[in-house]
Amino acid sequence: MATHVQIAADLLRNAATFFRDIGAQNDDLKDQMEINARTYDSIAALLVQDPMGELPLASDEQGGPDPSSH
Repeated sequence: MATHVQIAADLLRNAATFFRDIGAQNDDLKDQMEINARTYDSIAALLVQDPMGELPLASDEQGGPDPSSH
């Protein structure tokens, strides 16, 4: 049985593939779609390596709202 982390990582990787497919079909979007794909692949890898890990966000540094307070 797959864990939630495995399913989430697979979804992120599938989204990365989708972005690459879109980029392959549209030269105007290719660079942006590759950036998106790499981002999704990177987050999938981080999720698998450390499911409870944390990443600092720009809003953290600027004193933005705490998303966990919602």
